[in-house]
Amino acid sequence: MDIESLLPHRAPMLLIDRLIEADDESIRVEVDVPHQGRFVRDGLMPSFVGIELMAQAVAAWAGARGQRAGRPPRVGYLLGTRRYEAHCAGFAAGATLQVQARCELMADNGLGMFDCTLSLAGRTLATARISVFEPTEAESEQ
Repeated sequence: MDIESLLPHRAPMLLIDRLIEADDESIRVEVDVPHQGRFVRDGLMPSFVGIELMAQAVAAWAGARGQRAGRPPRVGYLLGTRRYEAHCAGFAAGATLQVQARCELMADNGLGMFDCTLSLAGRTLATARISVFEPTEAESEQ
């Protein structure tokens, strides 16, 4: 499945590359760390970019869920993160990262909480709980 069909993001801010799997509770995507790009310096993407990778994985989850319901991708908002822990200084250019997000809460008002993990070859590089908000269709048109 084309990742762009699930997200409102476009280059150069589209940072995830592939959907691996998604269901009603979770998603797993892959990121090919580029050799050059907006966030890459000296062959390394700083670990703080992991928060955005996690947020885009959640956006892809919402897009896949919307697509199953016949809706196009909608804009959502990263409200914050709790306990972002990175176990490295950055992600090496050329590496293929996996980002997993599991929905812990998705309220009727659009507020959600996700447990996220970023890994490389089965080794956890970063974890976080992120809070998001997806406005209803009526709210997003205002």
